[in-house]
Amino acid sequence: MKNHFDQLVSGMNRRVFMKNGLLSLGAMTVPALTSSANMESDFISRLPHFNPKVKRVIYLFQSGAPSQLELFDYKPKLKEMFGQELPDSIRKGQRVTGMTSEQRSFPLAMGDFHFNQYGQSGSWVSDLMPHHQTAVDDICFVKTMHTEAINHDPAVTFVQTGSQQAGRPSMGSWVSYGLGSENENLPKFVVLLSRGKEGGQPLYAKLWGNGFLPSENQGVVFRSGHEPVLYLSDPKGMDRESRKRMLSYLDQLHEQQYQKTSDEEIKSKMAQYEMAFRMQMSVPETLDLSKEPDYIIDSYGPEARIPGSYAYNCLLARKLSESGVKFVQLYHQGWDMHGNLPNDIRLLTKQTDQPSIALLKDLDQRGMLDDTLVIWGGEFGRGCYSQGKLTPENYGRDHHPRCFTIWMAGAGVKKGISYGETDDFSYNIVKDPVHVHDLQATIMHLMGVNHEKFTFKHQGRRFRLTDVHGKVIKDILT
Repeated sequence: MKNHFDQLVSGMNRRVFMKNGLLSLGAMTVPALTSSANMESDFISRLPHFNPKVKRVIYLFQSGAPSQLELFDYKPKLKEMFGQELPDSIRKGQRVTGMTSEQRSFPLAMGDFHFNQYGQSGSWVSDLMPHHQTAVDDICFVKTMHTEAINHDPAVTFVQTGSQQAGRPSMGSWVSYGLGSENENLPKFVVLLSRGKEGGQPLYAKLWGNGFLPSENQGVVFRSGHEPVLYLSDPKGMDRESRKRMLSYLDQLHEQQYQKTSDEEIKSKMAQYEMAFRMQMSVPETLDLSKEPDYIIDSYGPEARIPGSYAYNCLLARKLSESGVKFVQLYHQGWDMHGNLPNDIRLLTKQTDQPSIALLKDLDQRGMLDDTLVIWGGEFGRGCYSQGKLTPENYGRDHHPRCFTIWMAGAGVKKGISYGETDDFSYNIVKDPVHVHDLQATIMHLMGVNHEKFTFKHQGRRFRLTDVHGKVIKDILT
């Protein structure tokens, strides 16, 4: 008996002891982890926190930062003082980007653009936006947006994810994760891309990525061409029934692996494969324009029949939203105008003015604008002084994060108002500032979500879209 005990003790070396000890600790930890996961699941099942006014969002993101000065924020002093120096009392030594930091002067600039007041609201709109002029009484202009980011990549990332650093979930992913879908045959979050002119700031998948949320919540990019979603078609030589059997066997293998590891990403992959199979039928049907009346297509403008154009994507956004997609994100590239602004902005507004307003009117005549939120805007604004050589026909504008204009329309938002006020040069905010996190908090609020309570635990910390900031802009809500 003693010899047997001695053998047992001698066999209990350090490696065996550590292994058995860690296994015991792991066994103790599993219930706690399971309990935590169940709490997270129970929390999500309680969303929305209150009755939402918005069922779906269409975000018309103008990548590159449109100049508020030529479009919506009327500043007649810029023409009166054309070529004169930006007063030091306005700039107050505030930083500019590296592109203009070496300039010795900052001459005020404004081209030959004209503003008038429109609608019962009397909202100011420039002659670059004739279709917007017809819809001002349905739009809420927010003229005092501001951000800390001064360069494009961190600024776009900040608007879309709530952080200037990559790796956080995008707004659409948060909505997908928390609020689910109304159509199991289409993604909850769809991304559409278009380009206004050659060059411009690049876009990256991190802008519609899921970050630390389950991967099934990342945005699905719909592309122009014969294959809207990559790798959706069956491989050559495989019919649909064979594909179905293959996915069934793959599902069994995934389930076996999940039983061994309890890795939630396996479940996400299973869901993505199943969604891809269903999308083989639903996507072609949803994207088919043949059943759309000509007058509807024509209302979006002359480019509405060109796949990949902004007009085409606006029409698709309506179709996708109508089919139950919760969050549709459009990106239109080309608004970065450090030079040649008077010519380039005419090109970009010609591409975007009519389709943006056609989308509003199309949603409205279908009764969808009552529960859809449409947002239009970029990552920051443009400075009131000229970058580089100045003439009335040719000048550029540098980045300006201190104030810029966006607009919102649809469910839960007041119609025909302009919120906030900037100074005579659209350089500083003088009334009712709205931070990027405030915008995000307001969007979540309209969807029935308390942004302070909607969190996800990652690496020991509970994260949210608005980080530790943000307040709902109640003055613009109905």
